Amino acid sequence: MTKSVDVIGAGLSGLYAACYLAKQGYQVNVYEKNESEGGRGRVFEAEGFTFDMGPSWYWMPELIDQMFTDLGENRSDYYELTRLDPAYQVFWNSEAPTKLPADFNELKSLFDSFEDNGGEKLEQFLQDAQTKYEIAIDQFLFKPGLKWKEIVNLGVFKSALKLDVFKSVDKDVSNRFTSSRAQAILNFPVLFLGEMPNRIPSLYTLMNYADLKLGTWYPDGGMAAIGKALKKIADNNGVKFHFNTPLEKVECSDNKVSQIKVGDHWKDTQQLIVSADYHHIEQDLLPAQYRTYDEKYWDSRKLAPSALIFYLGIDQEVPILTHHNLFFDEDLIAHGKTIYDSKSWPEAPLFYVCAPSKTDKNVAPANKENLFVLIPVAPDLDDSSEIRNKYLEIVIARIKKHTGVDIADKIIYKRDYCISDFKSDYNAYKGNAYGLANTLRQTANLKPKIKSILNNLNYCGQLTVPGPGVPPALISGQIVANHIILSK
Repeated sequence: MTKSVDVIGAGLSGLYAACYLAKQGYQVNVYEKNESEGGRGRVFEAEGFTFDMGPSWYWMPELIDQMFTDLGENRSDYYELTRLDPAYQVFWNSEAPTKLPADFNELKSLFDSFEDNGGEKLEQFLQDAQTKYEIAIDQFLFKPGLKWKEIVNLGVFKSALKLDVFKSVDKDVSNRFTSSRAQAILNFPVLFLGEMPNRIPSLYTLMNYADLKLGTWYPDGGMAAIGKALKKIADNNGVKFHFNTPLEKVECSDNKVSQIKVGDHWKDTQQLIVSADYHHIEQDLLPAQYRTYDEKYWDSRKLAPSALIFYLGIDQEVPILTHHNLFFDEDLIAHGKTIYDSKSWPEAPLFYVCAPSKTDKNVAPANKENLFVLIPVAPDLDDSSEIRNKYLEIVIARIKKHTGVDIADKIIYKRDYCISDFKSDYNAYKGNAYGLANTLRQTANLKPKIKSILNNLNYCGQLTVPGPGVPPALISGQIVANHIILSK
């Protein structure tokens, strides 16, 4: 009998699972509700501009390369990488902007300018972060999270002690650095992990190692290059794609999914992988008796932020901006509290501006600028057009303040994207953009399981192990594919 798998969702986790299983001889069909592959990492073109819709930071390049190697492929056969220098730029309220150099000796000198012995402190901090990074990859990141014995053993316990899991990121950073600029830069990577730095375990300083030592990169063709590469690999291995074809209904019998309605037709299924929104599939499409979790469980989960995004085509180049720009010219703690405590719109938001046209001239017409602007916000807020326009005005004013360029009358293309769009396009639970918060109680085996109580239904993606982000999405696809192979 032919081994077959149906994959719901052509995001990165679903694409990777499809590739991995097809390479093992499975007949794979992928059903995607939207018009193209990539999930949150889709791309669109308008007025001569090419916009990556979601992820814009390419970190952990060696880990992504390894994921291609595990498919028997070479990443360089599909796209090339350029290391960004500076990696990114930080705008402060009253001080000159800070550019983060790619060269580590230059970076140490920069931290020396922040405080006495700042470079030595940074080197030691990043050595510790590297230890956490290597332990996490070796002993945690690729685990399916189904049995406690995966992580409850003496070796893992000793590793956990080294990870300082009961210390917060903020405490770890503030114990070592006194400069507000050093602290802000080192707290930055956890901003999207779903909690304040004082409530995220110090394990996640591993992100600082990924950021400051492994570097920030740009894939030729933009972030969508990853999804396009996986789609090509899948095509070459016989995977069949069905776009504009959402999962509509699920029928179950004998403790298995027996049939699925995809688009307007029903089909039998042997194995079902859900790369789409976990909550939506389970709570909206599965009969109640077959749900692993109830609505009370989901409502008790702490979510990472959603986002208000603007895709802007500017009728001139914007000097001073680099490829990645962090506008930390307002209070990080105050903004964070609106996301995680009051769950309200921020009065003075921090935001991020990506200008990929600084690196890639193909994403914008000549002498024009492609800007991707992101404001992290609490999920499930009202995001009316009036609110969106208000925040665009704030962004425009702050860009003018720091660059001297008023882009207000130079915007020749504008699209906004927020909570209601995440719900509409991805059925995202509460309109989240970054999955579950990476708190201690929602890490590893404490995340929603990849395996349903139904024997042939499994999940991957950002709401299960190992979590949100580009490398974790790829790993999630591999984990679920391996689970299916080993379960045979």
